[in-house]
Amino acid sequence: MTAEMAAPSATPISYEEWLDVYGVTPERDGEFVTLSGEPVRALYTEADLPDQSDIGLPGGYPFTRGVYPSMYRGRLWTMRQFAGFGTAEDTNERFRYLLDHGQTVLSTAFDMPSLMGHDSDSPLSEGEVGREGVAIDTVEDMRTLFAGIDLGEVSVSMTINAPAAIMLAYYVVAAGESGVPADRLGGTIQADILKEYIAQKEWCFPIDPAMRLMGDMIEWCSGHMPRWHPVSISGYHIREAGSTAAQELAFTLKNGLTYVEQAIERGLSVDDFAPRLSFFFNAQIDFFEEIAKYRAARRIWARELRETFGAENPKSWLMRFHTQTAGVSLTAQQPLNNITRTAIEALAGVLGGTQSLHTNSYDEALALPTEEAVTIALRTQQVIAHESGVTSTVDPLGGSYFIEALTDKMEAKAYEYFAKIDELGGMVESVKRNYPQREIADAAFTLQQEIDAGERVVVGVNRYGASDEAPIPTLRIDPALERKQLDRLQGARAKRDGAAVEAALASLRSDAAHADRNLMEPLLTCARAHASEGEIIESLQQVFGDYTETPVF
Repeated sequence: MTAEMAAPSATPISYEEWLDVYGVTPERDGEFVTLSGEPVRALYTEADLPDQSDIGLPGGYPFTRGVYPSMYRGRLWTMRQFAGFGTAEDTNERFRYLLDHGQTVLSTAFDMPSLMGHDSDSPLSEGEVGREGVAIDTVEDMRTLFAGIDLGEVSVSMTINAPAAIMLAYYVVAAGESGVPADRLGGTIQADILKEYIAQKEWCFPIDPAMRLMGDMIEWCSGHMPRWHPVSISGYHIREAGSTAAQELAFTLKNGLTYVEQAIERGLSVDDFAPRLSFFFNAQIDFFEEIAKYRAARRIWARELRETFGAENPKSWLMRFHTQTAGVSLTAQQPLNNITRTAIEALAGVLGGTQSLHTNSYDEALALPTEEAVTIALRTQQVIAHESGVTSTVDPLGGSYFIEALTDKMEAKAYEYFAKIDELGGMVESVKRNYPQREIADAAFTLQQEIDAGERVVVGVNRYGASDEAPIPTLRIDPALERKQLDRLQGARAKRDGAAVEAALASLRSDAAHADRNLMEPLLTCARAHASEGEIIESLQQVFGDYTETPVF
């Protein structure tokens, strides 16, 4: 028997005795910290547990252990796969493939011109049409995107922000033409405009009118779309930009609380809209830190909605969230390692109590995913759900000394950020002053320094590399698809009533000039007239202006 395998000279029965025994063996080289740089102690004990009232029970305030009593014993999370490329026909085909292979909802990715409010024939769109998502220029494209799919039965998610109100108008009109009224439509549109200025950098207007437009959509949906979530408050992109877990938590929740404040200022009752607010978080590779983040998020949201905003409906206290595994953790080197990373991150989302989950494909550091990679990503969720056993009991990590201590630490960090943001005049003013942007930039720089120095190991990148990697097949977007989309757009313009389009856009500009007018109905009129996204954006920019970011150094 080697010295390392020898039994300890004494069996510890107290924490102090354990410390003595632990100190006999030197720690291996390395700093024991979370991905966010938070120190991790060697051992956690019952002394690290919070009050039982802070933990609670699943489905009970403050929802630390989950928003529903039965969680996955009653119903598994929704399994989503993000899809969108080329033209509406191409993505419709992928949607049908996913539905045939067990996906339960549709999650739509839009191309960069659509995200930025440009038509496909704009000079700014050249080379980008259909590359990173589906190109949607008019309501006709939206109709084609969901052709043959019963929108009254399928839940749809749309990941778009600055032009979200326009895309929602297209969707409502297209669904109505297929016989599905707005009040039967279920799903989510992202629409989280503050995180665009903070992290993702896709905007069309200055911050204040962009906030107004998002508020118009929330207000309209509260009266017309009872099954629709008009905003998905998104930490995902904040984390992808390089934030720590605590920054993702704090900035995301503060954005959400700001939207609540705005809706109440419009005269809405918090219980009329809060139950339809949803969240979207990242699942990074630091397994326990991510689980703690989700638990802290639920607890903070429940407390703030009940105690700060006076929500009386328990559904208003519930934080329901979607999770996506971390795109930024995927590596172009040894891409099959990404299957392992995604599985660990997905498991963190499940053990953290997510309501829906998207698993990234192993080839996404190289290109849009192939069908094979998408299938493996979906099968990863199905293996977790049906083979791992983690769904057999509700909140299996509840009461863990380490998890509960991390949850408390995450919560405290979030409130420290809240206090700083409030000192600066609130989240909108903080964004204008680049506060969250600077915090994220600093965190991203620090992490990259650690990776470059080899202090933070990334397998296959700065350790365990391979010099003989064989390339893997990747999805290639046919350049001819861009020409096809341009022809579709020109055909749509040729068929429409030009006078009706001009009248609709003029009415939209007139209403936009009056801050007290909700713009959703004028946008629906523009959609019905087949006005293009770019035309609508340009009309609004004549009233609102555009936006240039102040650089952050």
